[in-house]
Amino acid sequence: MRGVILDCDSLGPADLDLSALYDLPVDWTVYPDCESSRVIERIADADIVLTNKTPIDAAALAQSPKLKMVSLLATGTNIIDLKAASAASVIVCNAVNYGTASVMQHVWGLILALTTNLPSYSRNAINGSWAESQLFCLLDFPVRELEGKTLGIVGAGDLGSAVARVAQAFGMQVAFAALPHRQYQDDLPRFPLHQLLSMVDVLSLHCPLTEQTQGLIGASELALMKSSAILINSARGGLIDESALKQALLSGALAGAGLDVLSEEPPVAGNVLIDETVPNLIITPHTAWAAVEARQRLVGQMVENINAFLSGKPLRQVN
Repeated sequence: MRGVILDCDSLGPADLDLSALYDLPVDWTVYPDCESSRVIERIADADIVLTNKTPIDAAALAQSPKLKMVSLLATGTNIIDLKAASAASVIVCNAVNYGTASVMQHVWGLILALTTNLPSYSRNAINGSWAESQLFCLLDFPVRELEGKTLGIVGAGDLGSAVARVAQAFGMQVAFAALPHRQYQDDLPRFPLHQLLSMVDVLSLHCPLTEQTQGLIGASELALMKSSAILINSARGGLIDESALKQALLSGALAGAGLDVLSEEPPVAGNVLIDETVPNLIITPHTAWAAVEARQRLVGQMVENINAFLSGKPLRQVN
């Protein structure tokens, strides 16, 4: 059984224990990274492929006659042509809930940094502004309490639910989006997106990127939000119209935004939001999931997925 790992370096393997993965009855070929143009040649003779962000499209699947399983080193499945995989009888599995604690604390790090204006105050403490103050403190930027405010969440899965639990500990009200053409069986407080947007003080996105959610938050949606509200996105960059967000921040129509994702990663061609003139914007380089504990759990789930596949009982199958 031949296995290929297309982009192992994306795991940050230096501080991980990969022995359980390499002890599987699989002859592994491990690539640190893989350009899209080389996917076909690298998986042509593989039975099992692990990939994080390297896409596997219909053409690659069609030219991989031995391929039986793809296990995604992530929860999102948008890099795989699932229809083509099913047509080729290739089982696709993913990872779930491995990074909940890591993402949740990152989301709250962004929320707290923005509501307390932490980056601005830190900068002014270091650049001499504090030393020049006539008072014992600086009050140059607004600081707001979270207690009594409303957190809106789009996506009530494991991540959204974890963020909601912390919000309640802060004394916040929590409301969830009811997206169009979706049926919900839970009893969560849900509101149509256009109504939710006008209610919230903080909006946090935790839904997958699909044809229906592409550009979910655009100019018209941002216009519905309070000028004092902040937007958090740790899901996928394509959920937000980035040009519209930039304009909202520049005009003061939105108080702040914290993003761990962009529409293209890495932003080799630049990005409209990578601009120091945009106020109250924090961007982190897709690191919300990156706690060592989360990445080790991810490796463990890959081992489980492959063992389950080899025993004829696929686990976490998405197609």
